[in-house]
Amino acid sequence: MPGTATTHPPPADSRPGRRPARRRPLKLLATAAAATLGLAVGIVATGPAAVAADNPYQRGPDPTPASVAAPNGPFATAQVSVPPGYGFNGGMIYYPTDTSQGTFGAIAISPGYTALFSVELAWMGPRLASQGFVVIGIETNDRNDFDTARGTQLLAALDYLTGQSSVRSRVDPNRLAVAGHSMGGGGAFSAALRRPALKAAVGFTPFSPSQNLTNMQVPALLYSGQNDTVTTPSSVSNLYNGLPSTTEGAYIEAAGLDHSFPTRPNTLLMRTMIPWVKIFLDNDLRYTQFLCPLMDSSGVLQYRNTCPLVPPGLPSPSPTTAPPTTAPPTTAPPTTAPPTTAPPTTAPPTTAPPTTAPPTGACTATYQTIGSWPGGFQGEVTVRAGSSAINGWTVGWSLGSGQSITQIWNGTLSTSGSSVSVRNVSYNGSLPAAGTATFGFLGSGSPSTPSALTCTSP
Repeated sequence: MPGTATTHPPPADSRPGRRPARRRPLKLLATAAAATLGLAVGIVATGPAAVAADNPYQRGPDPTPASVAAPNGPFATAQVSVPPGYGFNGGMIYYPTDTSQGTFGAIAISPGYTALFSVELAWMGPRLASQGFVVIGIETNDRNDFDTARGTQLLAALDYLTGQSSVRSRVDPNRLAVAGHSMGGGGAFSAALRRPALKAAVGFTPFSPSQNLTNMQVPALLYSGQNDTVTTPSSVSNLYNGLPSTTEGAYIEAAGLDHSFPTRPNTLLMRTMIPWVKIFLDNDLRYTQFLCPLMDSSGVLQYRNTCPLVPPGLPSPSPTTAPPTTAPPTTAPPTTAPPTTAPPTTAPPTTAPPTTAPPTGACTATYQTIGSWPGGFQGEVTVRAGSSAINGWTVGWSLGSGQSITQIWNGTLSTSGSSVSVRNVSYNGSLPAAGTATFGFLGSGSPSTPSALTCTSP
């Protein structure tokens, strides 16, 4: 893992409808250390301190940069195995042994596609438990289960944990979260979409083929890796972009890391995830200093957020900077959708070179194979307006032998034999001059680059 972050222009949180006062760009300690420290002190010394004094869920001593990054937190831990038969294929529970501080919030975690929790994510269990959480890591009923099935099993694990497990008396059933890697991250979002009473959802390089986050009500933290060719940073960023304006969220892109980086013990993930779950499971605003702004940006290529990150029902801390004097720019709704491809156990997919349609004057279309797996692939098409604004577009191409489209987003599909036509949907048809919109699809068969694409506009 790189010791310092590569400096890039700070992208603002561009999700449609985000609350203007909460737009916050990427903050790098390398360029803003003094401001970061001053802001952190301001946050702790005002609103959060007052809330913390009356917070019945606060656990553990005051946090420090060293404590959130440490391999072991302030609580001693123990673990107990879970047999199969409760709606998931068993697993392991990690919990604090201290019974003097009342109940703890809990987190259910799912592994990725074809993977085992005991192999790829078990390192997280003791580490999170030592910070004051009960953690249940599950094995899935089938290692090929997709995201929705994993979401069902995560919910079953939480129900078992709070209702039947040997540690149920240690768990607060009203403070629960879900997390997962790759397909398990998609499972965490599936669970959160179905159970909005959850307090937090965390996706580590998440693959979410069955849903987007446009109806998410649960605060969501998403991680991507700069060198991830399985679930690309752009696909995770697009998933984050889909969060509604009323839902807290954060996106972290790890510099130089790949799809499997969450399966290895690493400080970057813990020093950011621990504050997230402390804030939203424990209402513990002592931890906002680590995320608003990002206190330690080493190894972080991009950070986007909805700071000040306040749990529902709590007052926002007093602003530490003056509000903007001009209205922020408006942006169109997201024009891309779910993340890319599935199994992290297969060789990374190769990316086909883009094929651009000959200019038609109105618009052009560019195709790219995002990823592939045996028997399937994901494609993405970018529509670009010409020298004048357009109001509506249609892209056409011919499918290769044995190909078919099984799912599409941000476009309306029509097929006739091997001919494919995709037109805009209501929110992405109007483009300014040189403006772009993107739609994606899942296909069956082997990926291939279309010989030509056409793009027309009414």
